[in-house]
Amino acid sequence: MTILSLTLEAKSLRCSLLSQQTTSQSQTLPFENFSLKTTPTELAKTISSQYPQLQGAVFQEISDTFYQENPQTSRLNTGVQSVIKAFSEQLNIPILSQEEYRQATDLASALQAKYHYNTWHLDYYGYTPGKEEYAVESLLTIGNGFMGLRGTLPEMTISTADYPATYLAGLYNEAQSTIAGQAVKNEDFVNAPNNQYISIRVAGDAEWLTIEADQLQFLHRSLDLQTGSFISEMIIEDQQQRQFKLCSYKIVNMAHMNDYSLKYTIEPLNFSGNLQVKTMTDGSVYNFNVERYRNLTANHLQVTQLQAQENQTHIEVITKQSQIKVAQTARIVGDFFEPYMIDNQLFADHIDQIITFPAQKGQRYTLEKQVQVRTSLHDRSWQTPPSLPTSYAASAQENKAAWAALWQACDIEITGDLMSQKLLRTHIYHLLVSASPDNNQELDVSITARGLHGEAYRGHIFWDEIFILPFYIMHYPKTAKQLLMYRYHRLEKAKENARASHYEGAMFPWQSGRDGSEATQKLHLNPLNGEWGEDHSILQRHVSLAIAYNIWMYWHNSGDNDFMKQYGAEMMLEIANFWRSATTYDETNERYFIDKVMGPDEFHEAYPNSENSGLKNNAYTNLMVVWLFEELINILALLTPAKKQELLAKTGITQAQLTEMQKMQKALTIEVNSEGIIAQYEGYFNLKEIDWAAAKAKYGNIYRMDRILKAAGQSPDNHQVAKQADTLMLFYNLNKGKIDEILADLGYDLPKDYLEKNLLYYLNRTSHGSTLSRIVHAQLAETVNFHELSWKLYQEALYSDYQDIQGGTTAEGIHTGVMAATIYVTLTTYAGVDLKEKILTIQPNLPEHWTSMTFNLQHRGLHYGLKLTQTDVTITSSETTDIRVAGHTYSLPAQTAKAIALN
Repeated sequence: MTILSLTLEAKSLRCSLLSQQTTSQSQTLPFENFSLKTTPTELAKTISSQYPQLQGAVFQEISDTFYQENPQTSRLNTGVQSVIKAFSEQLNIPILSQEEYRQATDLASALQAKYHYNTWHLDYYGYTPGKEEYAVESLLTIGNGFMGLRGTLPEMTISTADYPATYLAGLYNEAQSTIAGQAVKNEDFVNAPNNQYISIRVAGDAEWLTIEADQLQFLHRSLDLQTGSFISEMIIEDQQQRQFKLCSYKIVNMAHMNDYSLKYTIEPLNFSGNLQVKTMTDGSVYNFNVERYRNLTANHLQVTQLQAQENQTHIEVITKQSQIKVAQTARIVGDFFEPYMIDNQLFADHIDQIITFPAQKGQRYTLEKQVQVRTSLHDRSWQTPPSLPTSYAASAQENKAAWAALWQACDIEITGDLMSQKLLRTHIYHLLVSASPDNNQELDVSITARGLHGEAYRGHIFWDEIFILPFYIMHYPKTAKQLLMYRYHRLEKAKENARASHYEGAMFPWQSGRDGSEATQKLHLNPLNGEWGEDHSILQRHVSLAIAYNIWMYWHNSGDNDFMKQYGAEMMLEIANFWRSATTYDETNERYFIDKVMGPDEFHEAYPNSENSGLKNNAYTNLMVVWLFEELINILALLTPAKKQELLAKTGITQAQLTEMQKMQKALTIEVNSEGIIAQYEGYFNLKEIDWAAAKAKYGNIYRMDRILKAAGQSPDNHQVAKQADTLMLFYNLNKGKIDEILADLGYDLPKDYLEKNLLYYLNRTSHGSTLSRIVHAQLAETVNFHELSWKLYQEALYSDYQDIQGGTTAEGIHTGVMAATIYVTLTTYAGVDLKEKILTIQPNLPEHWTSMTFNLQHRGLHYGLKLTQTDVTITSSETTDIRVAGHTYSLPAQTAKAIALN
């Protein structure tokens, strides 16, 4: 076992082999000016190359000399725990502090315990106000599918430094703003009243303690992914050098969707005296999370009721346009006061509760706050409010048990890769915060692109569902069904949307919110030049194809014929009818075409110098339409003749129109060049190329090449540049064999290696302006055995939110699409599970340094437990069934583990 002792000196890192409580073979790695963001990364490369079998380390205490010689650092933001975290993540190993090392009776066991801890916790040390802090708050968000609380401290208030917020699923409001002299309306995801605020002051002081204004000595925040609980520990000094240790504990109860609980402890460290603690019930909140939205209307709530009696408060608000009511009831208790001691102060839009008490140096005082949150969107809890939680401890126990049951169904356990394990669990956790099997059954909502974590994209639902739903289909099919019902309940609105644009059938909106109306903004801000321009993304009609695909995936994997007969077939038929009405016959080439659309790429909205927006024969759209028309035949075959006629009568679709769809599926147009490259859309090959090396040298971050080009007076419409996978997205949705069939049916003959050629062609023209881009390309790269490229892109996708690689977007909420997609690719690409076959099919393809992967999933009503290693697969099924592993079919007995060797 190779273990290092690491000592950070003034201008170097000293590394010594640690063996039997002694150090030997020391070497020194120099650096110039220490930076927590870059120096560990650079030094870790050297350490990894010199110690390839490194399994752990012990980090020594950092001396004052280091901070004196590196004045850009501080003990607050570059303390020993921050440094340990940075090196641990870069080296992908557990690292003990000197204190942990001294307490360890067995080094191997201590390192294993630290490894386990690291894979279940997110820890942040120090405080950097602004976008970095906002991103930390997003990643530390707790929630239960109905409610999300950003990972802020109780003392924080809305500012450019930090942003406490409470988000409730489905809480939208439309407001008008004036932009560039034009009145525009936007539907926003509303920040609900805040009951989290708690702060203190010494009696007689004018100001309440704040992080911004006072001297922060130490701050550690930790999120336990296993239990969904948030903890913070802070040592802070006020302007009179009086020191306090303040700790907060926070949970949103997964077992009871309306409840969250806070615990707050106060400890004077160097003085005794009278203290005051204040907690608020605040209805004055507003939307402030997204910087580019801050000149839009931000006040969405009107306070309609405020009440306070002894230790209990109640607030009711209503959204100004959508008229959704929100009620919050809160109760505080503590070991240093009685209810009669509380000074309740009612204002126009908030309630202050202030308690004055004598505090002794070194004595800890505890306050608890139980909060119940309800909305008029949910009749049961609105009409009959449940009782308030009894205590933090009781709520925490319920919450822990609920999370344990969820993890039992969906955890992915990997050995041999600490950080991949940690980040996969981080992604699973945030999906369960965004939509929970325990609570979403009562909600008429879907999953927003940014979860219950932030306000980017105004909390709307996009085609990201195509990446998100497979997680629920594999692990929680009832929740997947509920998410699909969100779309069914808005089918009539989708038909209205189609008629308004002179189409038939159902055209689901690119951005959907409360009622399924098209919520896409009319104008969009380019932050590079500060200019507002028209937003044509409404033309991404392929969102309806994503919905149809998800319906099919759910049905195919669950075997839920009743859902398909009652809801799914109707939606798929209406979507297919929309695409039939959007398709035109071209007598010149005797083929059909689809125009006035945008593909998943998003950068291309129109042809160069065209006055009209929209593109013709987008390959992704056209081939997915062919797939839809083909699958519709199979879906309608499920129905009895009488039920089929009933459905056709309900939708107004004729047999002649179904026949027309069958003609279209054999003759839709795509453009293919002589090399076998499928054009993203008709005319794509005529666009200009970009000098990518020059662009990277000039701009550095070129993820948003569209904004760079527009700021330079050019247009992405003129260039071969993509934000994310477009044509290649076909191979994410469908197996290559299926696409081969579709191309053959359409009469296109491509070379055998066309997938490899298309991957390299488009990868060289993609800026990865979406976090989804890398994970799609990672899957495709592995499909064609580009293993190193696949792993590189997969790792970038895993880290995309954790390291906020897009330079500030995580501040505005996590990216649910890429988080779900990393889980999907882990299971389908690396574990090799194929969800598109009739029996469970597995073609294991573990990364070489993963020694094993263990997980559970559901497929066609059966529950499977799987463990994969580099040499074998062990599978358990809830019932007797057949499975296919590495090309061979096996009979699997019920409830009996079967080990299958891999050749």
